[in-house]
Amino acid sequence: MAYRILVLDPIAQEGFDLLNAEPEFEYEVRTGLKGEELRKSLNEFDGAIVRSGVKITAESLEGNKRLRAIVRAGVGTDNIDKVAATRLGIVVMNTPAGNTLSTAEHTFALMLALSRSIAPAYQSLCDGKWDRKSFMGTQLADKVLGVIGMGRIGREVSTRAIAFGMRVLAYDPFLSDEQASKIGVEKVNVVQDLLPRVDYLTVHTPLTDETKYLVNTKQLGLLKKGIRLVNCARGGIYEEAALIEGLNQGIIGGVALDVFEEEPCTNSPLFKMPGVICTPHLGASTEEAQTQVAIEGIQLLINFFKTGEIRHAVNVAALDPKTLDSLRGYLDAVYRLGMLMSQWHEGSISACQLNYRGEVADKDTKLLTAAFCAGLMERAMPEEVNIINAEMLLRERSIDLTENKTRELGAFSSSITAEVSGGGNKVKAGVTVFGNNMPRLISINDYRLEAYLDGHLLFFTHTDVPGIIGRVGTVFGQHQVNIGQMSVGRANQQPGGHAIGVLNLDGVPPHIALDQLMAIQSIEKIQMIALPAHGQLPEWLQ
Repeated sequence: MAYRILVLDPIAQEGFDLLNAEPEFEYEVRTGLKGEELRKSLNEFDGAIVRSGVKITAESLEGNKRLRAIVRAGVGTDNIDKVAATRLGIVVMNTPAGNTLSTAEHTFALMLALSRSIAPAYQSLCDGKWDRKSFMGTQLADKVLGVIGMGRIGREVSTRAIAFGMRVLAYDPFLSDEQASKIGVEKVNVVQDLLPRVDYLTVHTPLTDETKYLVNTKQLGLLKKGIRLVNCARGGIYEEAALIEGLNQGIIGGVALDVFEEEPCTNSPLFKMPGVICTPHLGASTEEAQTQVAIEGIQLLINFFKTGEIRHAVNVAALDPKTLDSLRGYLDAVYRLGMLMSQWHEGSISACQLNYRGEVADKDTKLLTAAFCAGLMERAMPEEVNIINAEMLLRERSIDLTENKTRELGAFSSSITAEVSGGGNKVKAGVTVFGNNMPRLISINDYRLEAYLDGHLLFFTHTDVPGIIGRVGTVFGQHQVNIGQMSVGRANQQPGGHAIGVLNLDGVPPHIALDQLMAIQSIEKIQMIALPAHGQLPEWLQ
């Protein structure tokens, strides 16, 4: 029996050539499908490959009992309902590397176009003018380029910038000193340190709460005068209103955008402003990129059906449901532990160590480690991170990952402790599971406590003196912030030394409340940690 593959969008011929060489596979091309026609077609095939033209919704997957794999020939999978696919046991994969070089080259094309006024100079010729004086340019050599996001594309841009004689400053929460030195870039610890020092700025990150409006109107004063900004990643990383204001004030010397907050975008105040060049999301629009994603996408389907191999998955559908059910509580706990550690560490990470103790040591710790990696990297990666791809993505960043297991029982029947280090900083935290689905934080650094692992958490370290808890409660009471739960732990369980408090808050406190907490003499540090709400699971665990 042959495997049947449905091609829903046009792909390069090289993809079809791969299928034609496989006698076990049949395929049909049905483009432009939607509604009931799409639903019926998906029920006739074992696998499907799609680009961005067709939307595979929950309705189009309803009742599907045949489809086992969907591949997106490209990176973004927004046009595929991954939750619906997961519920039906359909693995969803993408091709994250296929457009890397094309996007990096387009970034450079925009940088050069800005520097040499390519578009307005050509338009001047079209208007019958020979005007050399109006288009004095600047060379890239000896300029400083800031790169935010050092994944595949960011690294390729950095390599090309160095070849052009540029100096590169790079920010990425997972970029270690060793990696930066190997690539030939200078690592900065926070974005704010980078902004005043660079002549050009390019971003290669996902659009998240942390990266939305990374450059905004409040930060215009931090920018180096004459800076040129490029975005071939996601619309919304730069605040477009800030770009307009910066151009009008002469702070920003040029803007080049390939992506926009709302797409398609055919009308923007930026389009007719001097010093601006824009393209309609062309980063991956090269023959080579489209050929590569077609080859990668078809190869993913072939390998999946022939050998069971899953690569670049964005969900966890291929996991044995029994294994998933038996580990769900621990997977949730260790995923939240990873999210906690990524925020608690506050720097570049070079090594992670997981210690499994008690009954959990006999479970599938490789799967649990992958869930920890998913939580650790979720906020920093342009790819969608889950337990299928998280460990691979972490190791690609040259981050050491180790596991230790002991069946000896400690204070709990099972516990998982993580140590994360890098940049001269090491942090440690431990979790357990009460019942079947109640994850709990049981230690942080040298402090033992018991705290809920959900929602808005406020950590505050302080000297162990009377009255601290009351003062904290008073501050939050003044600002109408409700404390849902509180836990306090002492270093080495000894009174009179240092202690840490963990508050589960019903909302995000205003900055003024946090400032007032820091003004309390005995409080040394405060930190907000954002975790999913109780019972809220990532898509790959639902």
